Amino acid sequence: MPHNCAMFAGNPLFQKRSFLAFWTARIFTTMANQMMMVAVGWQMYDLTHSAWDLGLVGLFQFLPALALTLVVGHVADRYDRRRVLSLCLFGQFIVVASLVWGTLSGAISREHILLASLALGATKAFQMPAQQALAPLLVPMDLLPRALAFNSAGAQFAIIAGPAAGGFVYVAGAHAVYGLCGLLFLAALFFLARIRCDHAPTIARQPVSWESLFAGVRFIWQRKPVLGAISLDLFAVLLGGATALLPIYARDILHTGPWGLGFLRAAPAVGAFCMSIMLTQRPIEHHAGKMMFAAVALYGVTTLIFGLSTNFLLSLAMLTLSGAGDMVSVVVRQSLVQLETPDEMRGRVSAVSSIFIGASNQLGEFESGATAAAFGAVASVVIGGLGTLAVVGLWMKLFPQLAKRDRLQP
Repeated sequence: MPHNCAMFAGNPLFQKRSFLAFWTARIFTTMANQMMMVAVGWQMYDLTHSAWDLGLVGLFQFLPALALTLVVGHVADRYDRRRVLSLCLFGQFIVVASLVWGTLSGAISREHILLASLALGATKAFQMPAQQALAPLLVPMDLLPRALAFNSAGAQFAIIAGPAAGGFVYVAGAHAVYGLCGLLFLAALFFLARIRCDHAPTIARQPVSWESLFAGVRFIWQRKPVLGAISLDLFAVLLGGATALLPIYARDILHTGPWGLGFLRAAPAVGAFCMSIMLTQRPIEHHAGKMMFAAVALYGVTTLIFGLSTNFLLSLAMLTLSGAGDMVSVVVRQSLVQLETPDEMRGRVSAVSSIFIGASNQLGEFESGATAAAFGAVASVVIGGLGTLAVVGLWMKLFPQLAKRDRLQP
């Protein structure tokens, strides 16, 4: 135990107080969002018993992000990113307050949940680019890959704790989950106020123009390894993601309650957390591109097995391994984007990257719900796993520069 304490105490990241405050705020925010999604998913399925409606929750979160892509990037590049983040978290606090009111008053409905999802999507659209663009200002560039892995470790811990806590707290009612989420958002706001960017470069505010609006799109398009990494992550999770269908698996296939749903949602984060801790201590130094393709292939295989499983423990194991594979992809993608992007463009580039991430998550949930409504939940997940493996093979041919990428250092 003393050896482990010394190892973490000697970690240079622990000397960066603003980074630690940012890291803590992100843990609270992520935990709140994960708890909220458990409650929203179970509550929606209780109300409608519809896979289509579960998919619509994801779609309604994605649409605002798509519509606001160009705007949110400019906001992150032109205004104080800490203030942008604070406003986003306050907006999410208002959303959970409305869900508490709706649940306690009995006014909660399918439409109420979908409108709340739309509002969450709008706040997250501004949150993600500002959050991603703020992190590189808090550590030296030589520590960035390690900081991103450590940041992801914290987020994955929250994704583990959040769904599990949400599933158990749901026993007291959906309003209890939403209320706890509100407290976590307030705690995150407190830590955001402690962040200082004393060494951040001064950014000249460019006038808004079509050229500046599309600068992030053009930047990514011209850098094929970055484009390949982002798009690979997009299509892999878009096809292979089964998050939206977990309430169906928990209730109708694996025959568990809200606690089981919480564990299923947390399982990928367990694998991702373990992998991110490993990458924090032993960062990827060589063969980054090949490791990314192998990790996404692992994600596809485990998704396929999960889709066919009727055993709760096997399902948990496959989701855990899928999270480990996904984490390698996340670290490679984030490192490529941050290391190759100048600070004055990080907001716009991160906004475009966020659309890919949002598409793979929220739009992937809609795709899963729509295909499950048409073909059944099991067929939807199995088709997604096979599609992910096909994308890996195709992307290795389309983006040979990514496959040959060796190092992630600047």
